Amino acid sequence: MNSLKESRNQVLEQIEAACSGAGREAETVQLLAVSKTHPSEALREMYATGQRAFGENYLQEALEKIEALSDLDIEWHFIGHVQRNKTKLLAEKFAWVHGVDRLIIAERLSGQRLATQPPLNICLQVNIDGQDTKDGCQPEEVAQLVSQISQLPHLRLRGIMVIPAPNNTAALMEARKLFDQVKAQHAHPQDWDALSMGMSADLNAAIAAGSTMVRIGTALFGARDYSK
Repeated sequence: MNSLKESRNQVLEQIEAACSGAGREAETVQLLAVSKTHPSEALREMYATGQRAFGENYLQEALEKIEALSDLDIEWHFIGHVQRNKTKLLAEKFAWVHGVDRLIIAERLSGQRLATQPPLNICLQVNIDGQDTKDGCQPEEVAQLVSQISQLPHLRLRGIMVIPAPNNTAALMEARKLFDQVKAQHAHPQDWDALSMGMSADLNAAIAAGSTMVRIGTALFGARDYSK
């Protein structure tokens, strides 16, 4: 079995190759290590390889890891569905929240972010291909949400996050098109720099479509153990 360092190097090489094929610099794509269901010890080992950004889907599990790894300079991303009754802890404990799809969620995150903290980075989750089983706002709602959320204090609206159906490369291109359209209209276009899409199975296609942040779990940590 590959060590975590070898796994990370392989993913970084894949990102570099995908960027080269797309005529992009590898530095334009951030690797987000999706660490849900993996123990704190695995995250500590991954951190030792140079990885700094980690994505968690489940709040209680994430809070336990944040506490256990408080001695490390980790950039914590919450990439799961955001529930209204969980926003306070998300606002206080994370650097990024990717699953914002309603104005009320953004308002709560803004109001609950501590004034002593830097602005909370957020991405709008967009249901780019209309899947019934996926969370996210509709593409036609994005422009208005961006206009509204951009006015909120304590938040930094960075871009959009999508989880299209497997092998739906057309949806990846649609997400890039939407991202570019919004950037042209954004009140703070310099902040609109995050297109969070692409996982282990569709990393190459996502980078070709313009992803700036790929969320990789299995290829880094191996298969998840849901029995724990």
